[in-house]
Parts: sequence; C-alpha cells; structure tokens
Amino acid sequence: MQYGVDSAAVGALQAMPGFLKVFGYEDPTSALGYGIDSTVQQLITSLLTLGSFVSSLIAGFFSAYVGLKQALWLACAFNAVAVAIQMATTSKGVLYFGRLLLGLANGFFVTFSNVYTAEASPAHLRGVMVALFAYWVNIGSILGAVVDNFTRVRLDKASYQIPLGCLYIVPTVLTIVLFFVPESPRWLLHKGRDQQARKALETLRGNSVESKYIELEWAEMVRGVEEEKNLAKSIDFLDMFRGTDLRRTLLCYGMIACQTASGVWFLIGYQTYFFGIAGITKSFQFSIMNTCIGFVGVNVGMYAIRHIFGRRSILILGATVCGLSQLASAIAYTIKPTTTTTGQVLVAFTAIFYFFYNGCVGAASYPVATELVSSRLRAWTVGTATSLGYILAWLVGFCSPYFINPQDLNWGPKYGYIWAGSNALCIVFFFFFMPEMKGRSLEEWDEIFNARTPAWKFKSFQCTIKDEAAFDMQEKSGVRIEKEGGILSNEVEDVSGNTV
Repeated sequence: MQYGVDSAAVGALQAMPGFLKVFGYEDPTSALGYGIDSTVQQLITSLLTLGSFVSSLIAGFFSAYVGLKQALWLACAFNAVAVAIQMATTSKGVLYFGRLLLGLANGFFVTFSNVYTAEASPAHLRGVMVALFAYWVNIGSILGAVVDNFTRVRLDKASYQIPLGCLYIVPTVLTIVLFFVPESPRWLLHKGRDQQARKALETLRGNSVESKYIELEWAEMVRGVEEEKNLAKSIDFLDMFRGTDLRRTLLCYGMIACQTASGVWFLIGYQTYFFGIAGITKSFQFSIMNTCIGFVGVNVGMYAIRHIFGRRSILILGATVCGLSQLASAIAYTIKPTTTTTGQVLVAFTAIFYFFYNGCVGAASYPVATELVSSRLRAWTVGTATSLGYILAWLVGFCSPYFINPQDLNWGPKYGYIWAGSNALCIVFFFFFMPEMKGRSLEEWDEIFNARTPAWKFKSFQCTIKDEAAFDMQEKSGVRIEKEGGILSNEVEDVSGNTV
C-alpha cells in the first residue's frame, strides 16, 4: 500500500501548479502555466527506483544476520526521515536525496514483505496471499490518486506536502502491528532456532487447522530445510548461481523483468502527464478511474489464480492483452494525434491494460518469483531479482521523458510500439520456460527442481517429500497418513483407525 501511494502521488505531482512553482519554471505556452525540465522528471522518478535497487540488492546480506521483521522496522525508520526531508525542502538537490532515501525504504518494504508472506503462507493459499501485494499496491494507488485530485487545485506548497504526508500512515501502523507478528518459521529454522520456529508456525496457523496437520507441515518443513543445508556451500550468495539453483535464479529474474517489460512503469510514472499532452482535459480523473479498474482486475486475478487458471496460463494471457493494448494506443495516436477520438481510445486501452496487468502479470508475478527459489536463498534471490526490476524501472523512468516530451522525440503514446514488442518477448518466455506452480509446498518445489524436471513436466511430477515427512511423523507420534493413488490425502488416521 505504501508503495502504491507513493507511485501514484509523486507521478501526479508533476502536473500540479503548486509543485511546479517550486521545482519547475514558468511556461506561458503550457495549459498549467508552468513546465518542468526532463532532468527533474527523470531524477524525482528514477532516484526512488535507484534507492529501491540498492536496498533490494543488500537484502540478502541483511537477512543473513537479522530477521525479516527487523528489516521492515528499519524501512519504517528510513521512510519517516525521507518524507520529512521532502516535505520541508524547496531545494531540488535535497528533494533528490529524499527520494533516494525513500527508495531505500521501499526496497526493504517490497522484498521482505513478499519473502515473509511466501514463507508464512500455507501451500494452498500462497498464490492468493502473495498476490495481495498487487491488491494493496492498487489500494494505495487509488488513495494516492484521490488525494492528489483534491489537492491539485491548491497553488501553495500544501498541494504536494499533503500527499507526501500521507506516506506516514502505513509505516506508523506497520511499526506497531509488527510487535504482534511472529518471525518467519523457515528463517528461524535456517538459523537453528527450532523451538522459536515451531512456536512461530503454531502462532501463524492458530486454530485454523488441527494440531496433527501442523505436525505434518512442521515435519515437511524440517526435512526440507535439512536437505537444503546438505546442498548448501560455504557462501550463500554464490549458491544462487550453482547447480539447479542457477535455473531457479534465472527464472525468478526473468519473472521480475517481465513486470517492467509490460510497460507498466511507463504508465505509473507518466500516465497523467501523457494524457495531458494527448489533449485529455480530465487527466487526473481518468488516472483515478484506471487505477480503480486495475484494482478490480487484481480481485478477479486472485480468484482466477486460486480457482481457474494456473500461474503460467494467467501470465501468458496478461502479457498478450497488455501488448495488444499498448499497440492499439500507439496506432491510434499515430493515425490521429491529439483528437478527441484518439483521447478516448487512449483512455479505453489504458484501462484495459491496467485491468489485465493487475489481474494477470501483477497478481501472479510475485507469487511465482517467491515460489521459484529455495528457502535458504529466498531473501538473496528475491532481493536481487527485485533490484533488477528496480534498475529496469529506473531505466524506463530515465528514458521515458525523452520519448514522450514535445521538446525531445515527441513520440507521446507512440512509445507503446516498444512495449508491444517487449510483451511479445514475455509471452515467449512464459510459454517455453515458466513451469506451472499451483498447489505445491515450497519443499516440494525444492524436490522438483533438484530432479531437473523440464518445465512441461512440472504439473505431473509426483513428489515424495510429503510421504517422507508423514513417515517421520508416524515414527514420532504413532499416526499414519492415508494415500490415494500415490498422492498424500488430507485425512489423518490415528493408530486405532479413526479418521481425525
């Protein structure tokens, strides 16, 4: 949510007279009466991304010594300082520093929240629970756009200070509620803190399942961690690029890169601005509308991930529609630029893009990226993958003004031709290399990858780790697990044969 508020609020600040009076210049030819240099646009958008890149890159180092909760607390502290700097300054240089510091906070927020959610979720709900990342980003984007819409009419500093001040809300709440959240049980297991790990798992599951199912999950988790430790070398970071983990790392990197390849960062950072230069008079309202449509898409996507499509199918569908939407916008603007009809086409296809990006690529990307990698390397791999995503997003933010601004290449929405091509490459990647991952535990994925299974055989692969964990459980507690067709069932029987 924090990330969504920031992305929507700051992206729209560049079209506010109150902000442009301080950080822009007078321009009588502009409808707003002010303009802003491409360099300023580039830096305030891209420095946030650059800071996020740095903090995501070091996430693995940080996770090696302290827990995921401590990382989130540190992000809250960085956020508080960064927002105060941006609200108080009238200097562009100090504003740039505040954006960079806020990026450091956001990198930790994104990386560790997704890693924690993936490790804490039960297997059958993990896709939906990690997809809540996209759900809350959209809620934040809606709130950020709404706040901007109400403050844009102001001509003083409060027009942008109020949206920036809203960035205190989420970290304040998070700082408090983290005291009541247990550490990731898998992280604790890898650190040899078995008792704390078991207590954390029991706290997370609560009364939602019977104790015997918790015992089975615990046995599978312990066995999986033991096997990972046997495969580990002396330096965790280098393990990402060895053996079967190399394949998992490359798939994770590819998945995160596909987020940028969709063109979403271009629209997040510049949709309000490019609506304006395309002649659309209600650019703020249309931006809010598109964000709300994206939110509907997330809800539909989470339902589809759980009940209809697998991860792979929904990713292919999302990349296809996103590419066609970008292509349609570019063609329309090429034929009849700055006409009312073209403006309507741009709004319509941008709305379609947001619906399918958020419902397909956005909803599935982080569940897939976090499931793909082994538990002992998750903070390292997801962190460095996220940093790759941020550096690609930074490049988009840095280059986009040159493509769309009238004083530069003046492409405007014709920039969509590039994104249509990159979406086509995403479709190829998903079809040939991305395995289906629905309904498996994290430990099962370790077994499947270690067996060097081709992508098209993942769905039919029969895992044995659940059987081994069930045997361990039987040895310790005297219960046995019924199997149906070689696959572990949900029924547990005690030694007298009663189903529990």
